[in-house]
Amino acid sequence: MRLQPFKCTPILKRIRWGGRRLGELLGKPIGAECDYAESWEICDHGADQTLVAGGDYDGWPLQRLVSERATELLGRHAGIAQFPLLIKFLDARDRLSLQVHPNDTQAHFFVPGEQGKTEAWVIVAADKGSCVYAGLQAGRTESELRQALSAGAVEHCLHRLEISAGDFLFIPAGTLHAIGEGVVLAEVQQASDLTFRLFDWGRLGSDGLPRELHVERALGCIDFNRGPVDKVAAPAAPVDGNLHEELVRCPYFTIRRHTLSQPLIVPADDACHILMGLSGYADVATQGASQSLFAGETILIPACTLPAEIYPRTPTIALEVFWE
Repeated sequence: MRLQPFKCTPILKRIRWGGRRLGELLGKPIGAECDYAESWEICDHGADQTLVAGGDYDGWPLQRLVSERATELLGRHAGIAQFPLLIKFLDARDRLSLQVHPNDTQAHFFVPGEQGKTEAWVIVAADKGSCVYAGLQAGRTESELRQALSAGAVEHCLHRLEISAGDFLFIPAGTLHAIGEGVVLAEVQQASDLTFRLFDWGRLGSDGLPRELHVERALGCIDFNRGPVDKVAAPAAPVDGNLHEELVRCPYFTIRRHTLSQPLIVPADDACHILMGLSGYADVATQGASQSLFAGETILIPACTLPAEIYPRTPTIALEVFWE
């Protein structure tokens, strides 16, 4: 049975800051509750395994494909023990905690075998006046941040950015950050869930108690030399009626955004590629197989099935994600 492009059944995470727009905006199968925070689209992280939805490998966890169909799935990356990326959509009805993720070396120190968490955000929707906090204000020191924490005035040390749909931010490990209220975004990250909370805005958890903070670990992981992190303005290249932007290329992933009104070929490069639908509707065709890609859907294209052709049925915006 030859691998074909596939979608996975998303893992839906309910967290106190979530809302309902994963269902209302992105079509996820949510229930009646109002705290759906994350949809893990592609995941191979311990017990969190997205399952293939449909086709010959229906129900297979991603880790099994990595293990048993490595060459077909991964091409030149065959031999890795874990799928290295975690692909998500997030709905922040409320503000997230102020947090930081460790780099690879720090992560391995805290949890042997774990990797760091560099991530990137593409804003799908944002209420008027919504913001994110990305990095510290220029020149802020650890001593100043500690004093602000003690005074409950940590916001005065943070770099605050108002955002709108289409904005892109790259958040390397070691960057202090928080997503503000009223934001829906697509997130690409290393396959890690290691997060250290520095501050939670004085809130209580669902049990009526303050959520756990990790102040010393967080402070130890912050890169105080980085300063403010701004939105990335990627150059847009018009080609054959389409618009293409390389949003980021880093050691962990490359993200390209395609704004399509004409077909686009994703060439073969002996590696798998991921497509995330942000708006519109397209068909993704590879060697006799075809999958629809709607806004809020994610398709994993195995290395063995490329090249692929994307046929936009309406004006479509999609992210293409891969790693070198």
